[in-house]
Order: sequence, then C-alpha cells, then structure tokens
Amino acid sequence: MNILFASSNKNKIKEVAALIPAHIKLLGLSDIHFAQDIAETAPTIEGNAKLKAEFIWNYISEHPSEVKIDAVFADDSGLEVEALNWAPGVYSARYAGEPKNDEANNKKLFEELKLQTKRNAQFKTVIAFIKPNIYKEFEGIMKGTIAYESRGKNGFGYDPLFIPQGYRSTFAELDFETKNSISHRGVAVKQMVEYLSN
Repeated sequence: MNILFASSNKNKIKEVAALIPAHIKLLGLSDIHFAQDIAETAPTIEGNAKLKAEFIWNYISEHPSEVKIDAVFADDSGLEVEALNWAPGVYSARYAGEPKNDEANNKKLFEELKLQTKRNAQFKTVIAFIKPNIYKEFEGIMKGTIAYESRGKNGFGYDPLFIPQGYRSTFAELDFETKNSISHRGVAVKQMVEYLSN
C-alpha cells in the first residue's frame, strides 16, 4: 500500500516514517515533485489538515504520478497554551508573523509568558486521511507545560520549550525514539496505522 503524506517537512516525514509498518510505503510531496505552498487558511487545526489533504488528493487525481497512490493524509498541529486562551493554536507556525520562523515564534511565546507562573499547555495534531470514498480524522494530544528557558537541541518548532506530562525534559532534550513514541503526532499516527491494519 502506498500512502502519500502531504508534507515537505523532512522532520515530520522522519517522525511518521518511524511509526509506519514496513508493508506500507510512505511517500512525501517531493516524491510527486510537488513544491508549492498550500495556503493554510482554515480557522482551525482540523480545517487546515482537511484542506491540505483534499488539495493534494485533487492534485494527484489531475496529475497521476508514476507510483500508484492508494491514500493521502495531511496533518496540522498547534501548541495551545492555557494562560494565552489556548493561543497560538492554529497560528503556531506563524505566531511571530511571516515568514514562519521557529526561533522568532519561541521568542514571542517566552515574551507573552514572562509574567505567567501558570504554564499549562498541550500540543495537538489532527490527521486528515483520504482514500476513495472514505474520509477519516485522527487526533493526538500531549499535555505538558512550557519551560522557563529553551532547552535541548533535538526536534523542531516549540520542542525546546515544551515539557511533556510525566517528564522533566523538554521534547528537544528527549531522544528521537522517546519523543516519537509519546508525541501528539505519534498518537495520531498510531490511530491511523491501527485503522489501516483493521
């Protein structure tokens, strides 16, 4: 079975590939020579995931690739911070404005939280999955807190700031396998894999 992940983010593709069983071949947007930016204009994380999945599903219908693609999925993720009324949420990737920049986003988040002692947060991922005549969504949530300083060199995005529940390390301090096994994206991908296995 060939599944196309509607992403060109190498970090995301690496995380997902590590959770997909060997009998499923995972492809990324570079495998179909798709290099455009898909405008993420929906007001919710769920909406953006669906928008991207549908866009690529329609694209491959009109531009068949050399490889047969059996299904398409897209994800959208956001960091939701309780003290900020669950911001940045759907705007996580561009929290500090255009163009998207992890360092600027992290700096802005620290600035917004500098007077806050209540630092509860959660990461949320929604996967939108499409194959002929079927549409499914899978959601993963990881609760935790925001650190008082940036820690760790692994991962990407807000990983150096986010301490997952039950851990003292940030996502960026955890090794790849540990982070991937507990992360919001990992939870959502495992649900999708379970669905495909059934």
